[in-house]
Amino acid sequence: LLVALQQLVDQGNTLLVIEHNLDVIKTADHVIDLGPEGGSGGGEIVATGTPEEVAKNQKSITGKYLKKVLKA
Repeated sequence: LLVALQQLVDQGNTLLVIEHNLDVIKTADHVIDLGPEGGSGGGEIVATGTPEEVAKNQKSITGKYLKKVLKA
C-alpha cells in the first residue's frame, strides 16, 4: 500500500489518507490528529504538523505512540 501511495505522490498527486496505522502515519508529510477520543469524545484538532511535530505534542495520544515508532 505504501508503495502505491508513494507512486501517486511521485506523479504529482495530492493524497488525503485517513488511517490509524502508525507505519502509514510516520510517512506522511503532514498529520492532522483528531481527538482526544473517538466518537462523541472526539472531533477536535489535537495536533497538526509533521509526524515528528505530532510526536512531540503532549496532548496527542497518537503522538505518544508515534514517538515510539519514529525511534525504531
